Amino acid sequence: MSRLLFLSLRDGAIGPEVSRAEYHDVLNATGLATEQVERRLIPDQHTPLGDLEGFDGIIVGGSSLNITNEEWSPWQHHVDKVLSEVVAGPRPVFFVCFGLSWLTHHLGGAVAHTHPEAAGPTVVKLLPEAENDPLVAGLPEEFTALTGHTENAEPLPAELELLANGPTCPVQIVRYGDHVWATQFHAEMDHAAMKARMDFFYDYGYFPAAEYDTIVASLPSVDTTYANELLRRFTAYCGVNN
Repeated sequence: MSRLLFLSLRDGAIGPEVSRAEYHDVLNATGLATEQVERRLIPDQHTPLGDLEGFDGIIVGGSSLNITNEEWSPWQHHVDKVLSEVVAGPRPVFFVCFGLSWLTHHLGGAVAHTHPEAAGPTVVKLLPEAENDPLVAGLPEEFTALTGHTENAEPLPAELELLANGPTCPVQIVRYGDHVWATQFHAEMDHAAMKARMDFFYDYGYFPAAEYDTIVASLPSVDTTYANELLRRFTAYCGVNN
């Protein structure tokens, strides 16, 4: 049976709980069953990536790590090595949020704080370069997604193909080579997932605490159909179907 690996980059006391929630979000967005997606958590510098034999693709979840940290912790250096191994392999990879910053940095590009987006909806606008991309081609030229980040890629390294931008962040979807993608937004999220993530990271600076109730009240009106469709297309690209 074809299978995907969901790689979770969460640490600390809430790490396991956040990881389980993200895994549920991936299953919900893709429509896959638990036996089709294995979850692996990298919570510290001692946990290896493990054997990748038998997996047809890898989804890398978000993280509270920041590329622009003045000093990287041992855990962050370990995550860097793990993701370098993932990208160097032959399997298709889909990065979410932090992964776009990591991929940019890994390839020699810059990561800044010039276009942060508070937790909530964002607009994604496809570029002409998306017309022949196997995940993005045929989607509406403009759609909504859910996001929340303090860092952004700017400028991109030459190795990354920009597929979509947006009015509040100039980099929303990129492709590296022919089988690695990254989204700045959370392609796995719907409104319930966004609220859960906001509850986990209430004090992490992803949104003004005074606006929590307003943001949460607005979430059910955000259509994440096409953001989620990207993950469904990725699983199909990997040969994993529900």
